[in-house]
Amino acid sequence: MEEAFFRTHSYLLEHTNATLRRSLMDEIDWSDRLIGIKGTRGVGKTTFLLQYAKENFGIHDRSCLYVNMNNFYFQGRGIADFAADFVKQGGKVLLIDQVFKQPDWSKELRQCYDTLPTLKIVFTGSSVMRLKEENPELNGIVKSYNLRGFSFREYINLKTGNSFHPYTLEQILNNHEHIAREILPLVSPMKYFSDYIHHGFYPFFLENSNFSENLLKTMNMMTEVDILLIKQIELKYLTKIKKLFYLLAVGGPKAPNISQLATDIQTSRATVMNYIKYLADARLINMIYPVGQQFPKKPAKVMMHNSNLMYAIYPLEVEDQTLMETFFVNSMWKDHKVNQGSKEHNYIVDEKLKFKICDAQSKAKMRYNPDTIYARYNTEIGKDNKIPLWLLGFLY
Repeated sequence: MEEAFFRTHSYLLEHTNATLRRSLMDEIDWSDRLIGIKGTRGVGKTTFLLQYAKENFGIHDRSCLYVNMNNFYFQGRGIADFAADFVKQGGKVLLIDQVFKQPDWSKELRQCYDTLPTLKIVFTGSSVMRLKEENPELNGIVKSYNLRGFSFREYINLKTGNSFHPYTLEQILNNHEHIAREILPLVSPMKYFSDYIHHGFYPFFLENSNFSENLLKTMNMMTEVDILLIKQIELKYLTKIKKLFYLLAVGGPKAPNISQLATDIQTSRATVMNYIKYLADARLINMIYPVGQQFPKKPAKVMMHNSNLMYAIYPLEVEDQTLMETFFVNSMWKDHKVNQGSKEHNYIVDEKLKFKICDAQSKAKMRYNPDTIYARYNTEIGKDNKIPLWLLGFLY
């Protein structure tokens, strides 16, 4: 077994400094033998693997090993072969980063599962991968989880050293006044909210480098690697996908005009719809449908996946209302289904709860309906069916 891998493993563990323990760490059933962690680029999957190794194994404990499929060594050697060697030398847990860089990765993982019963494999992959649908050999044996960008709660904990825990939507709706009273004496959310909206979703804001440059690089990688490589699309179509993303972004949150977009990027309507789906899988956009509809129908609204992305696209006029709706959808998206409601700013959550996102400081006269939940921004507290929008950032 190559000594170099253990050296790299120890070095990375020594130098990994996860400033925040992600809550997913406690949601995973670590007794499973094959665990997949999917997530979009830049949300911290590598750090997550290293943090797991650090918490559960010593830096020089050789029963656990982290390897990255970016390593050219694996061009000449399959995962199963490598894993068998690792087990012979007492290996118990293999952490594989960027598994999709290996051509037959799913068959190789299946082989490991069948022939190495004492080995546990935890691997990371892109959010674009359809683990079960596209890799039938992993059906029934892989447990898959999603690592997301930072929630507003995680961002606040990181910035202030607090350890606020998440709340369910039900808890927030029933007790938001009480919950806010617990949080507000310790921290003023409004002090951090606009920073979070601007750069708090992707953990790499912690690095001392230009955040927007980094984010642009990440967005390019999402289209070039996650979409082209994983979906096996020819390189010549890359500019079409990027142009489509740009047009959707500057168009703002609305129903896309598929015929117009097809003309703009010179392709068919069906291809435009497929590309929109790929952009959603890559977590660059969210597609919002009326209740009861879904892809391949045309979405009622396409919006950016999270508010940070909106600042990276120039010249996007970023309106407060759009930012706040984007924050709302992104916060809900982990455990809830969000559909388009009747009017523009209305959403239906889990097919029953009506939400309206509104500005608490707006001068416009508003009729409050008892059957609607008003998620209001520019305020720290709420009352009855008027809840402070920032608190929905505590859902995970």
